[in-house]
Amino acid sequence: MIEADDLVALVRAYNPRTNAGLIREAYAYGAEMHAGQSRRSGEPYFTHPVEVAGLLTEQRLDDATIVTALLHDTIEDTRSTYTEISRRFGSEIAEMVDGVTKLTNLELTSSETKQAENFRKLFMAMSKDLRVILVKLTDRLHNMRTIRHMAVGKQAQKAHETMEIYAPLAGRMGMQWMREELEDLSFSVLNPEARNSVLRRFVTLQREDGNVIARITDDIELELDRAGIEAEVKGRAKRPFSIWRKMEEKRVGFSRLSDIYGFRVIVSDAATCYRVLGVIHQRWRSVPGRFKDYISQPKSNGYRSIHTTVSGRDGKQVEVQIRTREMHEVAERGVAAHWAYRDGVRSENRFAVDPAEWLRSMNERFEEAHDHAEFLEAVKLEMYTDQVFCFTPKGMVVKLPTGATPIDFAYAIHTRIGHRTVAAKVNGMRVPLWTRLRNGQSVEIVTAEAQTPQVTWIDIATTGRAKSAIRRALKAERRSGQVRLGRELARAAFAQVGKRVTDKALETAAKSLDQDGPEDLLAAIGASEISARTVTATLWPEIAQAPPAPDVSSEDAIVGLDPQAHFERAPCCQPVPGERIVGITNKGRGVTVHAIDCPRMAEFEDVPDRWVDLKWSPGHHAARNAVTLDMTISNAPGVLGRTCMLIAEQNANISDLRFVDRKPDFFRLLIDVEVRDREHLHALIIATESDSDVAQVSRHRAVPVGTGTVASREVTHRRPDATVM
Repeated sequence: MIEADDLVALVRAYNPRTNAGLIREAYAYGAEMHAGQSRRSGEPYFTHPVEVAGLLTEQRLDDATIVTALLHDTIEDTRSTYTEISRRFGSEIAEMVDGVTKLTNLELTSSETKQAENFRKLFMAMSKDLRVILVKLTDRLHNMRTIRHMAVGKQAQKAHETMEIYAPLAGRMGMQWMREELEDLSFSVLNPEARNSVLRRFVTLQREDGNVIARITDDIELELDRAGIEAEVKGRAKRPFSIWRKMEEKRVGFSRLSDIYGFRVIVSDAATCYRVLGVIHQRWRSVPGRFKDYISQPKSNGYRSIHTTVSGRDGKQVEVQIRTREMHEVAERGVAAHWAYRDGVRSENRFAVDPAEWLRSMNERFEEAHDHAEFLEAVKLEMYTDQVFCFTPKGMVVKLPTGATPIDFAYAIHTRIGHRTVAAKVNGMRVPLWTRLRNGQSVEIVTAEAQTPQVTWIDIATTGRAKSAIRRALKAERRSGQVRLGRELARAAFAQVGKRVTDKALETAAKSLDQDGPEDLLAAIGASEISARTVTATLWPEIAQAPPAPDVSSEDAIVGLDPQAHFERAPCCQPVPGERIVGITNKGRGVTVHAIDCPRMAEFEDVPDRWVDLKWSPGHHAARNAVTLDMTISNAPGVLGRTCMLIAEQNANISDLRFVDRKPDFFRLLIDVEVRDREHLHALIIATESDSDVAQVSRHRAVPVGTGTVASREVTHRRPDATVM
């Protein structure tokens, strides 16, 4: 275990002005609080906080962070309190220790809702002081290094949590070395056989090829010496998990895997970085598509470097990273470089990101997520992905995660542009909206005022910001449809009790039914959360208590027919209860019932003796009256199923369905549905029309032309913003 004086010496090596007394006092206090406690390995428990503090000195962090590391388990595991720590070491350190304690108690791998809630707490703790996360990450690193002493089940739980949460978080904070080590330590627990197989292949490779790293390092140094460039060259083999992940992603074996070796060239200034790039590309052949310039376009965590992959000695592909010393410090420490000390003062690294600015940019991506699922999705998308840099036609840089599409690009510029997107051009060429963008591409978004977000965009988008905006827009549009449907259902229910829908009546009912207002009430009715009859019963209970209208049998559905007379509904107009009707007698075939406005009635103007005055029987008719709907819907996955579900939700049965036109972007189909009456049909049309992927809903009727008939559509509803190409 590191002794107090040794720890002070480690801090003093980069910060001669350190408060040695404060560190020694914290060391003594921590040792006293943890006295008698042991780790599962049998070591004194205090060895853990001391090792965490020692790891933080490697990142050259300030005294407050080192002291927090020494005390980070005292509030949770000892008799120490927040008040006591605040009195002895100050409020700043007490707040940080308390923050680490709260993070330790978060169950970040629990159920999705709980996990999202705890993620919010995690980012709240980060927003108060990012050093809390630095201590927690280092605490997790030391625990993973000693994980073999835990129970097997606990090892797996901690490894999953580390792989899913802490490793990506370290990477997003720019601490790539920590991310790689955390991933590899987790990999050794979760899949030891796979890790050992990668290590065995490495041993075999070294036996066959010798020390490749040393040879390639010498080759690079020789070329740089010839060009008169002073540089430090470092080479390394990539970690087993990194190699395994590449094998899984590319679905190739170890022998076919390229760039398993990585090299860093560290120079004095940015101009020399580009000179080094030229030397390397002149000596070795570059691999197309494997060049990234993070110096001209830095990552959001401050990372700057040039990445290139070349075919090196013996045709082996190797990755070379070129950066300055300042860039290297940020690449090693990430956001933590902001607190790094040198010669007793805060290190002035112009590339280090201000933690407050970094947190602000992170929170902007998450603040639009309203529910737990959206927030969790946004966090994971942000933490797990690398970035690509694309340009607007005017040259503005847009940073997006790897795999982003033009939809993400549009929403990154502005939500309004995203909502109105109809097409995209990449480098001047029209491309589908699901195209994956690559570094350096110029993207132009084509918009239209009438366009609205489509359901399929959720699957196309990859950023949390775009997905959240699309869901909100779809939810708002769905609510608008629910309000329209609710108003129609309320009108029908009010009419049944002899009343009219008024704002005052809706407002009174909303208060009685605990709704925020008339619009919320109508939306609840449209969403089938509250029935329209419940509203009328709330307003006029004396009417609601009256006996309900009797059910009408099929035989007694029509008033005005002779007893035992046979009748049938005309297939041309398909009249339903609630509509004005007339009968036409047929010799030996009973009576055919037509709607009063049926176009076929013109055929019988000269035979008035065949006309019979009819009306529908009052009461509740069964949903057995077939009506044909003519619908035009988007040709997209899930639209037809969702449309059928909307019909089912209105308690209408589909008896037949047939396609009459198929195009790449839309389908036109006829759907036979069984309804009760005109109000039921009207509600059904409103419900289906409210879906954004339903361009048109019509009531289908057949009109005679000569000796035949043609399909006619009595258009009852058409979306004003719908355009069918």
